[in-house]
Amino acid sequence: MRVDQQLRLDEQLLLFMDQLEALEEKRHKLNSLIEKGWFSIAKARYSMGNKQVSALQYASEMEPLVYVETSVLEGGTAEFKCERKENKTEELKNTTIEDIGAKETGLRRRINTKQKGVKDEEQETDPQVKTKAELSTPEHRDPLKWFGILVPQNLKQAQSAFKEVITLSAEIAFLQSAILATRKEMQAQMKEKQEKTEKTQPEIKKE
Repeated sequence: MRVDQQLRLDEQLLLFMDQLEALEEKRHKLNSLIEKGWFSIAKARYSMGNKQVSALQYASEMEPLVYVETSVLEGGTAEFKCERKENKTEELKNTTIEDIGAKETGLRRRINTKQKGVKDEEQETDPQVKTKAELSTPEHRDPLKWFGILVPQNLKQAQSAFKEVITLSAEIAFLQSAILATRKEMQAQMKEKQEKTEKTQPEIKKE
């Protein structure tokens, strides 16, 4: 029993050290990406002008393109996942276009009807207008378009760097939660080992 407990404790210690090393590497990469992103923005401001790359160019209505989903695993570790909304907008656009085509065929069948047909046609046109309004609503546009159509390469590099920062931040948060869970388990195992050694010491003295 002592050998198995010592092996489990050693495995937890090795896992803890590996997690700390991975966390240090990811933090170093995160800091370098943030520095790279801000340096690229500074270059873009130098080439385009300070007023052309500022908060004044932000859209009046903004919606997030990235969502962070959290979940708790069995060991109490919190898991963080980044989900991008860019692919969902394309699927919604395709489904709305298909619905409009189906409703247009329904309108063509009721063209030759009289009063009753006119009422039915008005009822049919209402959802069609709604679908056109849905298509005219602002999509999840690329934020680079806020600053113009032909933006410099430095601004694109800044965007890609900060996109990677978001994903890396979620990985770091998950790794920090895993480190806390591993340390808590190590402390419980060390406490259990200490209690067993204290119980065995009086028995050895009596002998």
